Amino acid sequence: MKSLPALGRIDPLIGRANALRLALRLNEVGAVVALLAVSLLGYGFFALASEVGEGSTAALDRKILLSLRNPADLSDPIGPRWLEETMRDITGLGSVFTIVFVTAVAVAYLAMTGRRRIAAFVVAAIGGGELASTVLKLFYHRPRPDLVPHGMEVFTASFPSGHAMMSAIAYLTLAALVARVDRQRGVKVLVMLVGVSMTLLVGFSRVYLGVHWPSDVLAGWCVGAAWAALCWFVALQLQRRGEVEAPKAAPAPR
Repeated sequence: MKSLPALGRIDPLIGRANALRLALRLNEVGAVVALLAVSLLGYGFFALASEVGEGSTAALDRKILLSLRNPADLSDPIGPRWLEETMRDITGLGSVFTIVFVTAVAVAYLAMTGRRRIAAFVVAAIGGGELASTVLKLFYHRPRPDLVPHGMEVFTASFPSGHAMMSAIAYLTLAALVARVDRQRGVKVLVMLVGVSMTLLVGFSRVYLGVHWPSDVLAGWCVGAAWAALCWFVALQLQRRGEVEAPKAAPAPR
């Protein structure tokens, strides 16, 4: 049985933890889910980075990469020629130009519809994600795959995949914010499906084209989705405080 002095030391800790929970409004399901996602995805990224550093993923990386190539000609990805061209189109959705363009369009739309504070938040969230991607690539500095010929030109390090990471950051962050400011359930489902689909397609295209190991893409998805979840959590807190716009009411049915 614990002594009274020990209980006296624990009670203030419980009180402070409860105060923090109330201050961050962690009784709201969205906030709890966002923080849980950040924790799990962040742990997943660092665990995967450790495995990659030890070489534990090498065999599986090679097996997956080779399974997407013609065994008789490793320069030829499996499938018809149009599929390879389609994959090049899809991978462009995660390029720096496309991410900047989509972000600029979204920011312009938000600003023109009177959501200027959300527009500024989008710029900070996606711009910060691009900076994080650059720092991680410089830190890990993993060479690109040399197992198969590349399906397109590449200029940076391999881990984590910048296309996978930035598509997750940009499309999931934008989808989450749009879903947050619109009360219509159909709109919420649609934008989240589009965001997730684009993120997955971009990542797969990088492996298909032979410019990334599968573990690069998985790491990019993990850290990108974690960043998007963190941005979602911050947006919830700012919205609760009235520092970004609240969701607009759904139109009344006719």
